Amino acid sequence: MSAERAAVNFSELVNKNKQTLARLQESPRLLLHRRDGEDLVLTTAARAEQDQTVVSAATRILAAMARREPGSMELLLGILPDAFPWVRFLPEPDLHAFAVELVDTMRAADSVGNSASVARLLIAWQHTAEVHSDADLLAALTRDHGENYGPAPGPRDVT
Repeated sequence: MSAERAAVNFSELVNKNKQTLARLQESPRLLLHRRDGEDLVLTTAARAEQDQTVVSAATRILAAMARREPGSMELLLGILPDAFPWVRFLPEPDLHAFAVELVDTMRAADSVGNSASVARLLIAWQHTAEVHSDADLLAALTRDHGENYGPAPGPRDVT
């Protein structure tokens, strides 16, 4: 799903703003490379709204199907490996938990218009699958070390 993106240096936007913005006619998004920070993506407000509408519609359809259709959870569990091949490493109970949490989180994120929690969820579950894919790592992380180190200290004040 990765269309070729137009890309320019951020300085082009600053120095040649009309020519640079005209490139949005050719491409729905313009990747702005920055030397001193994270790259940016420039798009029109109409395009961003269209993208949000599509994501919201897909989320609502998935959530409604998961809640209403008999057998829909089995269908979702069956197609998840096509969408996320790494789920094959998850134990069955974790796969089910991932499916439920994914639908619930997508629905909640859509309600506030911010998909960051969905991205974090996918990354966290992928890391869980990575641990399960490595028998030595899984054994090391799940082994009883026989010691209780007491409560973990709270975060340090870094202000």
